[in-house]
Amino acid sequence: MYLEHLNMVVTDMQQSLNFYRAAFPEWKVRGGGSDDWYGKPRNWLHFGDDKQYLALSDHGEGQIRKHQGAQPGLSHFAFVVSNIDAVRKRLVEAGFEVSNPGNPTEHRSNLYFRDPDGFEIEFVEYHSDLMAQRNDYS
Repeated sequence: MYLEHLNMVVTDMQQSLNFYRAAFPEWKVRGGGSDDWYGKPRNWLHFGDDKQYLALSDHGEGQIRKHQGAQPGLSHFAFVVSNIDAVRKRLVEAGFEVSNPGNPTEHRSNLYFRDPDGFEIEFVEYHSDLMAQRNDYS
């Protein structure tokens, strides 16, 4: 089992694509279109690879949940990457800042960025293939 996609409502499709293309240069726009979402026009697209993708729709209004608050909603989501330093470099070069340097351990490195709409994304690189080491909560 694996997570196939996340469906995200964004305010600016191009800004969102700039962020996610910097994070995942090997991904592509798989398809998209325009339609009406409960009376509001929107553009949508799927950005990813053959197995997983982000479904982005550009009809967003308002603000997302404050990360420091206690409101229900998404706190962050994470991607496992093979080279966290390369991800950091691409995102910084694209004009994005690290929002949280993470909590690296002997067996993993991680860091967080916020996308243009404020969603916090964690990137994780594991330095061990042993699940007990990857999932050490001590």
